[in-house]
Amino acid sequence: MNYIGSKHSLLGFIERGINETLLNNKEQKKPVEMAFADLFAGTGCVGGHFKTLGYSIIANDIQYYSYVVTKHMIENNGNLNKEKMAALINRLDNLQGIEGFIYENYSFGGTEGQEFRRMYFSDENAKKCDSIRAQIETWLKDNFINKNEYYFLLGSLINSIDKYANTASVYGAYLKKLKASAVKPMVLSPLPYTTGHVNCRVYNEDANSLIEKIEGDILYLDPPYNERQYCANYHLLETIAKNDNPIITGKTGLREYKSQKSDFCVKSKVYSAFENLIKNANFKYIFLSYNNEGIMNFNDIKSIMSKYGNYSLFSQEYRRFKANNKNNKNKTTIEYLHCLVKNK
Repeated sequence: MNYIGSKHSLLGFIERGINETLLNNKEQKKPVEMAFADLFAGTGCVGGHFKTLGYSIIANDIQYYSYVVTKHMIENNGNLNKEKMAALINRLDNLQGIEGFIYENYSFGGTEGQEFRRMYFSDENAKKCDSIRAQIETWLKDNFINKNEYYFLLGSLINSIDKYANTASVYGAYLKKLKASAVKPMVLSPLPYTTGHVNCRVYNEDANSLIEKIEGDILYLDPPYNERQYCANYHLLETIAKNDNPIITGKTGLREYKSQKSDFCVKSKVYSAFENLIKNANFKYIFLSYNNEGIMNFNDIKSIMSKYGNYSLFSQEYRRFKANNKNNKNKTTIEYLHCLVKNK
């Protein structure tokens, strides 16, 4: 998935920083004995990576589309019949398209005669998305598939349809003409299977509420860096995931997202939200991924974390997310991994 802030290219950097911190503190536990929590999971790549290393994973994201994808990536662990799943993916991929909610509201043909002619997907890809989404829901209601299979199939749809979106990167706007990748017929591709520790849990909650209910060894935090809310940037994936046909408004067809707004995107609230996470965390090791362009100041982050234990830092330069390149001369940014060994 084309996702803002994805840490896929930084997994090695994050792993090295965590391993060095554990080594410096002479940690005796092996990964298989440790619980690793990722409270802003996004596409689940960080939790999935540490799952393969043997850690027990606690993953969370307030966005439902993220929860769906992460439920498969983190909780499914050799419990799916891969032959059956391959057959169902093939059946879904060959369905006849229907004129459902996505077609009627987010394609050029479907919005003919409406105030806003939206072009998030080609007509045919929108119809195909509608037919696949409806079939997955029907299969679940008819008990033809179980919940584990449901999240795999739905997550595969979310990940696949995103590749054919007619956007520059996110769903805050659509392009005026269909780009080359959006014209191509959508192919439903299965999400990868991630094997590892069997004791893994995924939540769909606000991180500051969840932190009071969980405990573990390593807490990894990758909150939003700027004032752009993920719920607005990815509203269309949320609608596909929830299948709730919401009331939508404006040129971009936004769904209501007040309950999903993050305090980490609000300058007047971010420091309080961050310190509450650190203060309430029942974890020995806390790691924060944050770059040099975030709304929290580097020195303020260090000051807050240092109040609760022994602070250290790792950094790495990397290429910025392509959606952020247009109006910025700097093609790279600095990713910081702030580390805290928390006092008991």
